[in-house]
Amino acid sequence: MMTPPESTEESDAESAWRERVAKHRIDAIASHCQVPPIKPQVNRFAFLRHGETQGNHLRIFQHAEIELNQTGIEQAVQAATLLAASGLARVIASDMTRAWQTANILSNRLGVAPVAEPRLRERWFGDLVGTSSADLDWSFDPPNGDSLADFVSRTRSGLEAALDTDQPTLLIAHGGTLYVLAYSLGVTLGEEMVKNATPLFFERREDAWTVKPVADTALARGGNIGW
Repeated sequence: MMTPPESTEESDAESAWRERVAKHRIDAIASHCQVPPIKPQVNRFAFLRHGETQGNHLRIFQHAEIELNQTGIEQAVQAATLLAASGLARVIASDMTRAWQTANILSNRLGVAPVAEPRLRERWFGDLVGTSSADLDWSFDPPNGDSLADFVSRTRSGLEAALDTDQPTLLIAHGGTLYVLAYSLGVTLGEEMVKNATPLFFERREDAWTVKPVADTALARGGNIGW
C-alpha cells in the first residue's frame, strides 16, 4: 500500500526535528524543566518567536540589541495580520530589541500595549557572541554567558509570571524561551513551529498541554476559540 503524501511529509518533519534536537543537544534543557512543573493559570495562550534578524540569517550568536532585518519586519507584520481578530488582551515580551520590536509591531495591530518581561530574554552566550552558531550546543555553558541551569530557571520564572492570569495572552520571545516552555509543559515541537515569527497556540485539556501553529486553528479565521 502506498503511503499518503501527507504521512510522508509528517515523517520528514519529525525526522528533521529529531535531527535538530540531537545536533544542538536541545534535549539537555529537559532535565531542568520537569521539577517542579510550572503551573500556568491560563488554559490557553499564544506564543511568537521574534522576527528574523541578520544574526539569524547569518547564523551567529547575537548581541542583545540586534534589530529585525527587513524580512523580520515583514514576518512580524504577517503575524500581526494572522492574529488581528484573535481577541488577545495582553502582550508580554522579552525586552531584547528583536523581541521588543516584534512586540510593538504586533501591539500596534492588536491595539494592546506590550509589557516587558526581562526574564523572557534569550540565553546570553557570552564570549560566543559574534561567532557562528551553526554548531550550537545547548548543553555547553559558554564562558561569561548564562549556564543552562540559570537560563532555564530564569525563563521558567518569567513564564509563570507572564501566565498568571486567565486573560487572553500573547508571549513574544525567543527560540530558547520556546524550548523551555515546550519541555516545561510536556509538548513536542516541530520544525515548522520554531521558525521566526510563527504564531503558536497552546491549550490545556484535562491537564495535558497541546501546541499547534495558529494558522491551523480557528484563530487564523477570526473564529471563537473560547479564551
